[in-house]
Amino acid sequence: MTLRPAVIGALLLLSACAAAPGAGPGAGPGAGPTQGRVVADQGPGAVGLPRERARAFVEVVAAVEPVAEAECRARQPRADCDLRIVVDDRPGMPANAFQTVDDRGRPLVAFTVALIATAQNRDELAFVLAHEAAHHIAGHLQRQDLNARLGAEVFARLAATGGGSAEAVARATEIGAVVGARSYSKEFELEADALGAVIAARAGFDPLVGAEFFLRIPDPGNRFLGTHPANAERIATVRQAVAAMGGV
Repeated sequence: MTLRPAVIGALLLLSACAAAPGAGPGAGPGAGPTQGRVVADQGPGAVGLPRERARAFVEVVAAVEPVAEAECRARQPRADCDLRIVVDDRPGMPANAFQTVDDRGRPLVAFTVALIATAQNRDELAFVLAHEAAHHIAGHLQRQDLNARLGAEVFARLAATGGGSAEAVARATEIGAVVGARSYSKEFELEADALGAVIAARAGFDPLVGAEFFLRIPDPGNRFLGTHPANAERIATVRQAVAAMGGV
């Protein structure tokens, strides 16, 4: 169990203060603050959380984590499937969840207090957690890093071939990394939505109810090089995944 007793106690002792509504989960590699203090086993954060929301989060983690780790071992036998689930309690952080790795390379899923507070039910919390775990299972961080490096190399080569200065090549490298990293980010999100729906359902939650989170967050639409697909497309992906399982 990743959330140790000290973590559970800290969550349940958070004061009952209203959290400001956020823009929804980043739900993707690099979407959240990978720099800064991410805590899992310290005392109450600066932003409070009602006791019932904290308890719901703990119960969701207890149900979803073993299912996600089992799915990880089944699909990626050589991967590190020991998920570390933490709460980012830095003041003022918007509603967000993200998947990354800690300083030891262990897969990490972080929730901000605001996201836990704004989720309307356990199904939403379970779906977001399953979605982030799915990013790890699918190896999206590694694939995104590879795409970024390839994009940087291509853009740098083009700039150098065109006679660009050292400064121009460096700038092209930066742009190429961004373009490369974002090239398949929407596909990664949809893959995580589909696998996340499976994990959430196997953990005993309703992914269709969980995906209703998308109805309350800003729609990114279909912007060029955007990092997230349109909300309607994400909901449709979850519905397709549930239908493929024969319903929930």
